[in-house]
Amino acid sequence: MNNGRPDYFLGVDGGGTGCRARIEDAEGIVLGQGLSGPASTRLGIDATWASVAKAFGAAIEEAGFGAAETTRIHAGIGLAGIGRKGALEALRAIAHPFASIDFVSDGVAACLGAHSGQDGAIVIAGTGSIGLGFVEGRDLRAGGYGFPISDEGSGADFGLKAVQLALRAHDGRHERTALLAEVMQRFENDPMQAVAWMDRASATDYAALAPMVMRHADQGDPAGRRIVQKAAEQIDTLVRVLVEKGAPRVALLGGLASPLEPWLAPDVRRRLKAADGDAVSGAIILARRSLGKH
Repeated sequence: MNNGRPDYFLGVDGGGTGCRARIEDAEGIVLGQGLSGPASTRLGIDATWASVAKAFGAAIEEAGFGAAETTRIHAGIGLAGIGRKGALEALRAIAHPFASIDFVSDGVAACLGAHSGQDGAIVIAGTGSIGLGFVEGRDLRAGGYGFPISDEGSGADFGLKAVQLALRAHDGRHERTALLAEVMQRFENDPMQAVAWMDRASATDYAALAPMVMRHADQGDPAGRRIVQKAAEQIDTLVRVLVEKGAPRVALLGGLASPLEPWLAPDVRRRLKAADGDAVSGAIILARRSLGKH
């Protein structure tokens, strides 16, 4: 309570595919929610903030808040790409209507949510991949430096490996399997079409091939199994490194988490725990922490 008036908490999870916002009261009751499009700093700070503002604007509207209530909101914002040079400073410079605002990466928000703000780590296996966490005030990190130089075991990595093997199979340098034939059919069996696609393809475009790879792997396709097994080994390594660095618990998150889990090593699967909450929950934990600072 602030001078007898209630405080409210806004959590925003801004990722490469979409942005979600939620407002809760001090008891954790959800008052309003909102959605918008991608909110990664790769899109530029103005575009990112516009997406964030659209999401929290919808949540404020659903909560029925006016200016008086909005000024009592403490906001926590988790954003993809916040580690890019100058991004955090630019975001902090933007005027906002809230009592306080704090920014973290979408990964940190997800980790806060996964372990209810307690020490722990996460491995995200989605379009990209990363391992991160916090233990006794220390930040942990492994990987996640961006596709194609990093993000091993991610959906984008799945797609890249599939296209590489498909081109080799087309040339006769690799066994032609059902998966690799289907990949080449996407390019009308013309390697030059694959080259033209590559010139403008994003990590998201590569990751769009991941469900196909997974489907063929589950059906026993040798190339699909090879790609998925190699990806699982990369995720195994991320989990083990975080445990070695002191993480007491690790949650596996992201769109590939469930499909990949059966492929992980038994020791890694024993280390995993279900997430308590999502990245929006983590952003709200961040917002609640800020209350004591202001």
